[in-house]
Amino acid sequence: MSDFTWFPANRATTEDVEALFATGGACKCRCQAMKVPGWIWRDTTQEQRDAALLEQTACGTNGPTSGLIGYVDGEAAGWVAVEKRENYPRLWSRKQAWMRMDPDLEGVWSVTCFVVRQGWRHSGLTYELAAATVDYGQQVGARVLEGYPIEPAPGKAVIWDEASVGLLQVFLEAGYEVVASPTLRRRVVRRHLGGPS
Repeated sequence: MSDFTWFPANRATTEDVEALFATGGACKCRCQAMKVPGWIWRDTTQEQRDAALLEQTACGTNGPTSGLIGYVDGEAAGWVAVEKRENYPRLWSRKQAWMRMDPDLEGVWSVTCFVVRQGWRHSGLTYELAAATVDYGQQVGARVLEGYPIEPAPGKAVIWDEASVGLLQVFLEAGYEVVASPTLRRRVVRRHLGGPS
């Protein structure tokens, strides 16, 4: 990839965030699907999701923030959501047991979503973003990074809603390991960092 860099979203501008979420499925979701319990998610308006994302990214402040923005040649090209697992209430409100694995495990940060702008898709950017979560996790003192990717069957494609959580190979390349396979395609992966919190 050309000149790739990344920053926590609070060090970006709101214009960069808006550019990343301007089109595709990300435009509607705004990375809010895991941020609120199910019934509240159904009742939110687009304006509420737009505002929530900007509040969570905390652009131009000292944070805390909710994700990382990847830049290619200085232009905002991709996003990955990563923050403390307890900040994702929908992970805990769902019935699937794999979304509540090891509830007493401390220092877990969840990697829940990837967004890549048109023009940079199929360029390997998600691999760069997954690697950035490891660097960021070490910086913020996370003990464990946890993701919930899809592993498609050989020769099978995935739709955006599935790929937005990341593909298994992307996490494996960043040093994550599979700790559970709750469905035919869903995996739970972790990268142990050994941080203090």
